[in-house]
Amino acid sequence: MSFGGHAIIRSMVNQHRRIAVGSLLAIFAWAGGGSGATPAAAAELVTADHVVVHKAQRRLLLYNGTRLLGEYKVALGLNPVGTKERERDFRTPEGHYYLTRRNTRSEFFLSIQVSYPDKNDELRAKKNHWAPGGSIMIHGSPNTPHHPAAYYASSDWTDGCIALSNSDMVEVWLRTQDNIPIDIYP
Repeated sequence: MSFGGHAIIRSMVNQHRRIAVGSLLAIFAWAGGGSGATPAAAAELVTADHVVVHKAQRRLLLYNGTRLLGEYKVALGLNPVGTKERERDFRTPEGHYYLTRRNTRSEFFLSIQVSYPDKNDELRAKKNHWAPGGSIMIHGSPNTPHHPAAYYASSDWTDGCIALSNSDMVEVWLRTQDNIPIDIYP
């Protein structure tokens, strides 16, 4: 989407605060689709019933049952090895969570919140006298980048979130809904 697709989607989001699936699919197809999956026609769009992230492979996978719907390259927290233990450790959590809410007005191109911390995360942090941290999201690039685009495409750069290219974020946004599980593996 290097030729204006981002601006069109961002404009739609800013103007309407709701994303029309058909409109985004048309823009997504027009812009060449995501890097990880072939864009689907509106009638063919199958939604995911669970998300899997493999941190070591830097991959996010969308599934409907056992059917793989898409695979996407991700960037993780600046300190990606190990599970998130506390606020500001720059790690991406590991475990079983849920997608809880969507935000079209975040600091990043779209965002979907992950239910970290859960009760176990909170207990572990409390035992160590730490704040567990929070606001773990799946999101696109920063709306106000502080680095060249190549940095975001080739580095782990988040505070602990799971970041995708903006075009991949559109597809993940369209193919997921709130309250579906996300499993994050080392």
